[in-house]
Amino acid sequence: MQSIDRFNEDGSLLSVTGLNKFAGIAGFWRRGTRRQILKNVSFQLFPGECIGLAGVSGAGKTTLLNLILALESADAGGISCLGKPIAPASVSSLRWYRRTVQYVPQDPASSLDPRMSVRDLVREPLARLRVDCNHDRRVEESLEQVGLESRLLTRRPGQLSGGQAQRVAIARAIAVRPKLLLADEPLSGLDLPAQTRVTRVLESLNQSAGIGLLIISHDLSVISRLCQRTIILDNGAIIEDRPTLELFRAPVHARTEALLQAAMTLSIRGSTRDRVSP
Repeated sequence: MQSIDRFNEDGSLLSVTGLNKFAGIAGFWRRGTRRQILKNVSFQLFPGECIGLAGVSGAGKTTLLNLILALESADAGGISCLGKPIAPASVSSLRWYRRTVQYVPQDPASSLDPRMSVRDLVREPLARLRVDCNHDRRVEESLEQVGLESRLLTRRPGQLSGGQAQRVAIARAIAVRPKLLLADEPLSGLDLPAQTRVTRVLESLNQSAGIGLLIISHDLSVISRLCQRTIILDNGAIIEDRPTLELFRAPVHARTEALLQAAMTLSIRGSTRDRVSP
């Protein structure tokens, strides 16, 4: 276990260094042309830290997420986690990484098999990643961590509300006891009470359980509630990487200013959300 707990040389849990990613442009007359999706992207995430990754659609957030999840390969640069380089490889060689870094997708309906019960959904990654524990007990503990009652264990995704389904997706991810959780637009499509509950779950996982969080969103109002640090990605490049409060008070780039203006329309909603009962 000691080797698993060893961090990168700089003390980070996840280190992203000089990532570059290109995509070919289809079409007879543009044969051989490549578009750069990511441009020398570098950042570190430290144990227990919560970082927000923001940018408009097409900024490169999804590509960066896929690289961190080892679903794609970079054309240059690298990623390391716990001192080990990360790249797409066989499932068996990456099993330790899947246990260390887990992912909560934007749409829980896309990740929750409608034929499976909540119990089986949360238990499935424990079996797949060969986690050595009492699986039934771990399932119940994970549901408790996200504030769901055990009576939901026999339900299927179609019998859950949107907020319940999102929390089941989070329970499924944390069941393997990861050190880092990647959450893609975790509040998208949820009503205000559900947003409040999911926000509190993520805050608790970060502050009480010490799980590092990388929150991907186009909405800075979400990131302002959860993240100590914010990275702004624009046209494939990092244009700001600063403490969240500092970035909100004095944005440097016009793109950041535009994202903040968009978030201002949700400011009243955010203050109301803090007062909504669970």
